[in-house]
Amino acid sequence: MQRSLDIGSVLGALFGAACVVIGIVVNGADVTVYMNLSSVFITIGGSFGAMMITHPLNHILNIPRFLGIIFFVPKFEEERIITQLVAFSEKARRDGILALEDDLESIEDDFLRQGIQLVVDGTDPEIIKTVLFTELNKIEERHEKGSSLFDDWGKTAPAFGMIGTLMGLVAMLVRLEDKSAIGSGMAQALLTTLYGAVLAYLFLLPFRRRLEERNKEETLVKEIMIEGVLAIQSGDNPRILEEKLLAFLPPERRETIRQENIRE
Repeated sequence: MQRSLDIGSVLGALFGAACVVIGIVVNGADVTVYMNLSSVFITIGGSFGAMMITHPLNHILNIPRFLGIIFFVPKFEEERIITQLVAFSEKARRDGILALEDDLESIEDDFLRQGIQLVVDGTDPEIIKTVLFTELNKIEERHEKGSSLFDDWGKTAPAFGMIGTLMGLVAMLVRLEDKSAIGSGMAQALLTTLYGAVLAYLFLLPFRRRLEERNKEETLVKEIMIEGVLAIQSGDNPRILEEKLLAFLPPERRETIRQENIRE
């Protein structure tokens, strides 16, 4: 499946981070004041460790792949899939369902190929429906692993920010007799809360939301395929099938396919 860079996600992350930095500069504060290695270890390292406890290692190792899904948009090409299913329907009505066997190798999507193969094999419609929806449910379960990972990490990061703040306050109170260190100690203690909030609300929780959107997009495509496969198996009129499948798309995208069919 082809992917293209998600400009919106990239610009959103960069813009949000830039606004935080600009806000610091506009305040007249020294940027280096906001850099503290111990706060990084407590907030980022601590929350990451907690997330590792709740998720299997193979999920953790998949973080780079999840980030790829977030920042690169998959091209599902719903219009092309609908056109392909309608063409299969026309061929099945004209030459018989077994004629679709010649097209199996040309189908790029494994899910759609599996559905058409079941139709060619003469599988009972209820079994086809059960098999495909079971496969779809498993796909959604795999997607859920990524979104739940970022969700748990995003919920944990602010808590570790607060833990770091408490640790900083304890260290400051131990040296309370040194009044010159109170201000810097308090600032350092609050940095972990800042780190946790920025990490969670600028990155991790938006990442979770983006993965959920990707899941919805792929689920929609798979539902189109299931509807098309079942219609082909039952011998529906290709034009009726086209209208059924177009109902999954927003109105402006439906017109594109209709105009192409008119030109043909």
